[in-house]
Amino acid sequence: MSQLRVTEIFLSLQGEGRSAGYPTVFIRLTGCPLRCDYCDTPYAFSGGELLSLEQILQQVDAFQAEYVCVTGGEPLAQKGCLPLLSALCDAEYRVSLETSGALDIVAVDERVTRVMDLKTPGSGEMERNRLANLDALRTADQVKFVITDRVDYEWSCEQMKRFRIAQKCEVLFSPAQDRIDPTALADWMVEDRIEARLQLQLHKLLWGDQVGR
Repeated sequence: MSQLRVTEIFLSLQGEGRSAGYPTVFIRLTGCPLRCDYCDTPYAFSGGELLSLEQILQQVDAFQAEYVCVTGGEPLAQKGCLPLLSALCDAEYRVSLETSGALDIVAVDERVTRVMDLKTPGSGEMERNRLANLDALRTADQVKFVITDRVDYEWSCEQMKRFRIAQKCEVLFSPAQDRIDPTALADWMVEDRIEARLQLQLHKLLWGDQVGR
């Protein structure tokens, strides 16, 4: 029986993306090959608990929520992530995947909403972007740029134009916490009429840096 290493499973409000505000079960898988400068979940780099698919599904079911988000770390770093996503879809949850964009997303179950980062210069991991993933985007997916400064903003705008990302799926601009004034980012977006949505992290506005919320 295949197992996955899991850091935590918890119920909270989704703080980001299209389903922000909905009660959501989060499955945080352990491990990540990236080390972004602004990472807020370094505790998920190692440790965790080995759980079978059945054990994970039982824990998720106990929360009785419609939405499930598989996150990390980098969830796709574990081979068992793909069958987990499909099993959650088979159980008729509304499933999203949060991924760094450094690993291939093509094999992800088509029923899953893929929320994919495109790493900005300020992340320190820009060279890890798997640009081939942009060809696999669907209208149900979302691409997220985490913005740390004006350089990141201008770079993100350039990538949007170069790869016509807004014509493929929804685009999110998210200010990195404590790195940039969200109002400044909002002003830039309004001035440039960027075809992207400003995203503030709802869970952090409500609960700050509390883990598992």
